[in-house]
Amino acid sequence: MNHVRVAVWGVLPYMVLVLFAAGTVWRFRHDRFGITTRSTQLHESRLLRIGSPLFHAGLFFVIGGHVVGLLVPESWTEHAHMSESLYRLNALTVGGTAGLAAAVGLGVLVWRRVRVRAVRRSTRRDDRVLYPVLAAALLAGLAATLLGPATGDYDYRLGVSVWFRSLFALDPDVAAMADAPFVFQAHALLGMALFALWPFSRLVHAFAAPLGYAVRPYVVYRSRGAGPGPRAQGPGASGGHWSVPESRAARR
Repeated sequence: MNHVRVAVWGVLPYMVLVLFAAGTVWRFRHDRFGITTRSTQLHESRLLRIGSPLFHAGLFFVIGGHVVGLLVPESWTEHAHMSESLYRLNALTVGGTAGLAAAVGLGVLVWRRVRVRAVRRSTRRDDRVLYPVLAAALLAGLAATLLGPATGDYDYRLGVSVWFRSLFALDPDVAAMADAPFVFQAHALLGMALFALWPFSRLVHAFAAPLGYAVRPYVVYRSRGAGPGPRAQGPGASGGHWSVPESRAARR
């Protein structure tokens, strides 16, 4: 049993990390133009306008909550004079709301994919694997957040978070994770499954997010016509974004 615990909580995370890094490099080198969401907005937009913002906004806050919960030690929040009850209330309200929004948004997107024939036909094999794993990970995380008090006096910041930070020190605290309640273990395993699938699914499009779009300079359009004077009227006028090409005789 000890060997199983070491394999799952001491070896598997590093195997997933290697697969994640190697798969991402391979994807960028051999399938750079395939790094896309494979948008199906042209097939259906009403449900997409509901599900996509809910899912992405909720997921953004979920990721932020994981960063704080896993990487910030309990001693830091105590030093900031944040009581344990206030921390748990914040995690319950903000984390629960974000997780619920992401789960509902994903549900709308999955329903859209099943209901709309054109979208359903564009579904690939990796999507059929990704969506169930993503849904299960969200539901497990939501259960850990909302049902956490039912697990007793367990504090994940003294267990799961300790294990997570120990991975970066290359000295995994296997016991810290192996003794956690099942819902936290399930959430961790599903999270690792997501990272293993990441380079080979549509999730990889997160690395191609157009973050520079907000700060890029304006694109200046100029007509091809040169010199002042009255502009030609009608289609093909040179005063617009395009101009009449020179005739073959004029070029000679």
